[in-house]
Amino acid sequence: MTSIEPDARPARGRRARRAERQGTRRHVSVIGLIGELLITGGVLVMLFIAWQLWWNDMIVAREQSSAAAAISKGWIDEARQQGERDSTPGEPEPTVTPDYGEPVVAAAPGRTQPFAVLYVPRFGADYRRTVAEGTGHDVLNSTTLGIGHYPDTQMPGEVGNFAVAAHRSAYGGGMHLINELQLNDAIYVQTADGYYTYRFRDMEYVAPSRVEVLTPVPNAPGVAPLDRIITLTSCNPLYSTAERIIAYGVLESWQPTSAGAPAGLAPIIAAQAQAQG
Repeated sequence: MTSIEPDARPARGRRARRAERQGTRRHVSVIGLIGELLITGGVLVMLFIAWQLWWNDMIVAREQSSAAAAISKGWIDEARQQGERDSTPGEPEPTVTPDYGEPVVAAAPGRTQPFAVLYVPRFGADYRRTVAEGTGHDVLNSTTLGIGHYPDTQMPGEVGNFAVAAHRSAYGGGMHLINELQLNDAIYVQTADGYYTYRFRDMEYVAPSRVEVLTPVPNAPGVAPLDRIITLTSCNPLYSTAERIIAYGVLESWQPTSAGAPAGLAPIIAAQAQAQG
């Protein structure tokens, strides 16, 4: 009797090899699918980051700017109403520039409480941010605040160091253009009491641990201050917290709200009022 086994074994071998090839193809297809999903997921993550850092940043910046404008307008309206109550009909306008004396220095407010509006024309004519007490996330990440005052540093106009912080990017990017400041650039601080005009003087880059930049005389702990300084701090470089960028300014002048905004700030305030209707 003729055996069929020699013919059967090759057939079974061919079927096994074909099944193995099909299994390999399915394995490769699964790996390819997983790879495509990972790539797609990576793209989505990158798009989300771009949205967070650009689109969301722009929206928050507008909200912070609008909130600051509302606070500024409230102080101006209040001073105007007070001036109308205190004015004498027919009283002539002064013909000389008045001496406003020493800057008014307010007491530090409670945590997260807004007390000033920061204007830096170098950052753009529509730049304005609310300054509130504290440098935690509840201030720096807020949609209505954005600039934080370091507790235990001085207040606007006070002898010593009025030090503030803001994000360089994300959450409104309050100090996004800090690196573009130029010598003598104006830095205006408006409070309920008036306007404080500082002039940019110097910039440096330091490690995050260098808290000496916040002392009454920056980088000179224990030295009694003589000047009225403003210190702007933010992260550096962009999208990193590796170091800090520090900008210093010195007070040039101050004037009460009733006197109107300084000449360099007046057009910005007027445009702000017009935009608010």
